[in-house]
Amino acid sequence: MPALFFNTDLLIDLVLAFITMSLGLSLTKKDFSNIFAQPRSFAIGLFSQMILLPFVAFLLMVATDFSPETKVGFIIITLCPGGVTSNLVSFLLKGNVALSISLTIINGILCLFTIPLLVNFTLHYFMNETKDIGFLLNILVHLALVTIIPAIIGVIIKDKLPKIAEKIEPVLKYILPAMLFLIFMIKFFADESNGGTGLKTSEIWAQAPYVLFLNFAGMFLGFVLGIIFRINFRNKITIIVEVGLHNTALALLICGNLLKNADMQKPAIVYAMFTFFSTLIFAWLIREGAKKLLNEKYE
Repeated sequence: MPALFFNTDLLIDLVLAFITMSLGLSLTKKDFSNIFAQPRSFAIGLFSQMILLPFVAFLLMVATDFSPETKVGFIIITLCPGGVTSNLVSFLLKGNVALSISLTIINGILCLFTIPLLVNFTLHYFMNETKDIGFLLNILVHLALVTIIPAIIGVIIKDKLPKIAEKIEPVLKYILPAMLFLIFMIKFFADESNGGTGLKTSEIWAQAPYVLFLNFAGMFLGFVLGIIFRINFRNKITIIVEVGLHNTALALLICGNLLKNADMQKPAIVYAMFTFFSTLIFAWLIREGAKKLLNEKYE
């Protein structure tokens, strides 16, 4: 077996660091001022991501007969922020990319504190297991090292070395998806002793309906909130995408690198298999359908 398979944890750390650094390279002052320019859209997006979707996931897992480890894995996905994938899909659908990036960044900062606490609650509820404060601090520090610090480095590079940033950013757009694909292939095909999850085809088909239900339910509820609070149509589409797509590599890091549990990682693999396409298709159908049936203005 190639040596790479024995360093899956390190590979995930590096990929996440590069992802957040590339996000830092793309940040502008507009992305931060956008929070204050459109506070209602930002608040609804953040609420949908950080509260609504995890709550839906919790209710869904309470109602299933999955193993406790699988239930924890499902909920951990929803605790993770969006990422470059959600920003890309918002761009492809002509959504509000500035809002998308703002949500990704602020959610990423807040999740440093929410993930350790909510993971501990989830472990206690489903597995009757509680981590001590030292372990929770380890999660916080680890997340900061692979998310916030690389993002800050990206911002500094863009500010101090703009020409280098312009050259790096387009290259990373091709390298990062390839690296993510490599991680998921390792997790899917490698045996557990070499960093794999041991995911079986039967488990994929067992989890897929719940993955898609969670995906569609979160997107639909986020869209409904957008209607209730009368935010503009582009922002509704952006919220759909942000709620639908999550940083599954971060979920793998938490479940695998930190919690050391292969079964918890399986929902993240299944989520990654289906939700890019389901989110893209659902958001596109909502966009096109609402424009025609409801005469929504795409502005």
